Amino acid sequence: MSQENRLEKTNRINLLFAFYDGLLTEKQQTFLKYYFHDDFSLGEIAAEFEISRQAVYEHIKRAEQVLEMYEEKLGLLDKYERRNHDFIQLRALVELSDISSEQKMKINEIVNHLQILE
Repeated sequence: MSQENRLEKTNRINLLFAFYDGLLTEKQQTFLKYYFHDDFSLGEIAAEFEISRQAVYEHIKRAEQVLEMYEEKLGLLDKYERRNHDFIQLRALVELSDISSEQKMKINEIVNHLQILE
């Protein structure tokens, strides 16, 4: 797997983890945090928990599968990304419009507020 693909995977797992961490077991949460957030190697995690590297790998793979399953069923990350895309488009439309700077500023404040609420 290329460095770029690993980075994309790490970013995706971290985003999924942000949405679904509370649905994982404590062990799954811990291993994912160590591996993806703290950049521990499988060997370092194995030493910390006195288990084999293979066991760590299997725990992490299973946790990744669970996160993807939740996303497939609930789609929270997809919805979040689509809303962010819509906010970006809305801001671009506001900037291109013929309304006053003051009106643009008020609309952008509303959009910022809506984005915070999600």
